[in-house]
Amino acid sequence: MDSEELKLYRDKLMAMKSDIEKEIKNIDEETRTPLKDVVQELSSYDNHSSDLGAETFERGKDISLRDNEKILLAKVNKALERIEKGTYGKCQNCGQNIPKERLEAVPYAACCEECQRKEDTIEAERPRPIEEDVLNPPFGRSFLDEDISNAMEYDGEDAWQDVARYGTANSPQDIPESNDYNDTVVDGNELRGIVERTDEIIDDKDDDEKNELD
Repeated sequence: MDSEELKLYRDKLMAMKSDIEKEIKNIDEETRTPLKDVVQELSSYDNHSSDLGAETFERGKDISLRDNEKILLAKVNKALERIEKGTYGKCQNCGQNIPKERLEAVPYAACCEECQRKEDTIEAERPRPIEEDVLNPPFGRSFLDEDISNAMEYDGEDAWQDVARYGTANSPQDIPESNDYNDTVVDGNELRGIVERTDEIIDDKDDDEKNELD
């Protein structure tokens, strides 16, 4: 690749870098404003948790877009470094020249099409979040796992039920055929800490005898 071609790619990368940095700055300024100021509410404590759902989703989307722009900026900077080192246009995996058509479309490309396809295939083999790798049984499962749905140990399902009893965004009107808030929680009416209802009966005879001795 001659110096003229390198200059063209460098100029294209520099323009791309400038646009990305401006976009990141704009998103940072937008996400710096507190959410309650965006929706013009004095407080969000007295609102149903679903009321701010759309705004929270938009804020999360903006942050994701900013993070994506930062990843793209890193790729552009790496490409500029390769131009300075004289390795631009060479595949980092196989060492072959990257076709000019690919560099025209993706000027920050670090791999040829074939090597990039292999890397994308490896990443696509992980259908679930990487965090789930450390969630070993019993917490790496839920009541949706039919093969061990009758497991007796304290697991992910039980943990969710314990937390959900304190309240969720759902009310009885949100769940079909619900009569009360217990119906909004999976197995919300099941016995807790006892096996049968008779286990709830308290034998206070010992307490009466103790009071007499006192």
